[in-house]
Amino acid sequence: MSRERLRELAVQSGPELLLVALFAASLAFSAWLSPYFLRVTTLFDMTSQFMELGLMALAMTLVIIMGQIDLSVASILALVGVVFGLLSENGVSLALAIPAALALAAVLGMINGWLAVAFRLPALVVTLGTMALYRGIGQILLGDRSAYGFPAWFVSIDFRYIPGTPVPLPLVIFAAFAVGFFLLLHRTTFGRLVYAVGNNAEACRFSGIAVDRLQVAVFTLSGLMSGMAGLMMTSRFASARWDMASGLELDVITTVVLGGTSIFGGRGTITGTVLALFVIGTLRYGMGLANVLPQNQSVVIGLLLILAILGPETGRAWQARRRRAAVRKGGELQASKAEVSAR
Repeated sequence: MSRERLRELAVQSGPELLLVALFAASLAFSAWLSPYFLRVTTLFDMTSQFMELGLMALAMTLVIIMGQIDLSVASILALVGVVFGLLSENGVSLALAIPAALALAAVLGMINGWLAVAFRLPALVVTLGTMALYRGIGQILLGDRSAYGFPAWFVSIDFRYIPGTPVPLPLVIFAAFAVGFFLLLHRTTFGRLVYAVGNNAEACRFSGIAVDRLQVAVFTLSGLMSGMAGLMMTSRFASARWDMASGLELDVITTVVLGGTSIFGGRGTITGTVLALFVIGTLRYGMGLANVLPQNQSVVIGLLLILAILGPETGRAWQARRRRAAVRKGGELQASKAEVSAR
């Protein structure tokens, strides 16, 4: 293998290798805080606490690669949980309530995409509005109480394991979706179009690609995954409230950006998102062991988000300056040779 090829592979795998190192550091930090952390059962049980975050981050990866953002994911999660809880309280069979809740989630995501496309509004502005709207509707529907009383087979998903193993069911569900999203993004025409739109949406429009339809489809998928996360969180808590997952959209965006997805679109991987999820999940768990207050944890996650954005962009700007300097130096050398030859 040539030296150039090795250098290219090193650059491509750099973010993933860094995330692996950060994950190892997070494990070491948590193990230092608690001698029981590195037990197999503890490590697997820990994952159940951030699988909802992972489900939303998978879809958010496509949204950000496309050059957009969705701030309403946590609000969709909460509203879907509220509606599902009310349906269950009113005697609707869960065989009907679950599909209805997921359909609502997809519609809410589709509304985000449609508003951005139809009125040519930035997705940041649209989803900032729907973030407040969806959570407000949930509060109006349920008030300050909780919806509960779900069947025994539905609740406590985090205490359900693959028979004979310590692997919790939420981890299996997330792994299945992660594989599906990996194949969708990296092995299909749909995924290639998402990258193309993220790199240059206008060029895609001139090429005949249905950019608006693609954006609505990706936002619909984001809403659907938020609905899945809402059902999982409702099961884990055995109840639903309008303020569920408040502020979780920050963790979702941080996970995706830390995983190497460019906030400007056109670049990112599902593998990076999955690795970043376990870094943040382990870090959160470790800070919980140290009794760090939730608001202080948010400060740490916010700083991590800033570093995740600034770090890669600063590195790319530095590499670009080096390339320009090399080109300029090469041009000056050629000019000097030409001058010598002329003499």
